[in-house]
Amino acid sequence: MTADSELFNRYGFYVDPKANKLEIKEAVESTYGVSVEKVRTMNYGPNRKTRYTKTGIQHGKTNALKKAIVDVAEGDIIDFYSNI
Repeated sequence: MTADSELFNRYGFYVDPKANKLEIKEAVESTYGVSVEKVRTMNYGPNRKTRYTKTGIQHGKTNALKKAIVDVAEGDIIDFYSNI
């Protein structure tokens, strides 16, 4: 994502799995003060794991994730490191 942000003005975010593209666009525009041209999303399912313990087989999983790649208008920049 660092190379994409430098070359193509794209930024990646982890978002709420229930959020749609319009909600993501409005949130990024209001938070960072930029104009968003395009939003692409990716849904990742949970990773399932099985462990063998002395109490038996334990099944578990991680949480599902959703990533958003946001294309920002030409000339706009999101600076994540300005508040550090």
